[in-house]
Amino acid sequence: MLVTSVARTVVDLARASSFRTGVVAADSALRSRQTSKADLGLCMTACARWPGIQNARRAVAFADGRAESVLESISRVAFADLGLPPPDLQAWVGDEEEVIGRADFLWRAYRTVGEADGAVKYADPARAMAQLERDARLRAAGFEVVHFTWQDITRAPGQVVASIKTAFQRGAAR
Repeated sequence: MLVTSVARTVVDLARASSFRTGVVAADSALRSRQTSKADLGLCMTACARWPGIQNARRAVAFADGRAESVLESISRVAFADLGLPPPDLQAWVGDEEEVIGRADFLWRAYRTVGEADGAVKYADPARAMAQLERDARLRAAGFEVVHFTWQDITRAPGQVVASIKTAFQRGAAR
């Protein structure tokens, strides 16, 4: 059975699908180290005259293997579409005295953390309590924390972005 390489599959998906789908595919392949940006670039060079190659170039340029889930990938696309500055991904956050935790998204200039919450995250009550404690420590260190879910970012991305922008205003004022 003939198959294509991971890089070629990512490029083909990005050529033929939406920007969001292309980013999800590229982020996942990069995160799992099944391909690299260099391999994707070589593949795009080989397909330079193919339909949709500009879409692939855009998705690959935006892709980031630090995104740990589909939820994080589509959130980044929504953030960009709605005018938020790019966040740092999987960033360690804390104050002068200690590291408090790792954030899915960090806008350091605005002292704002974004957390993409999957359903599994809160299935364990102990884990949910630890998350509440971590959030309290982040807030005490001067950070704003915004949580959102799959439903939030897919059904009302504008509301998520509005919440983040409000947090930016509070965080920048600190």
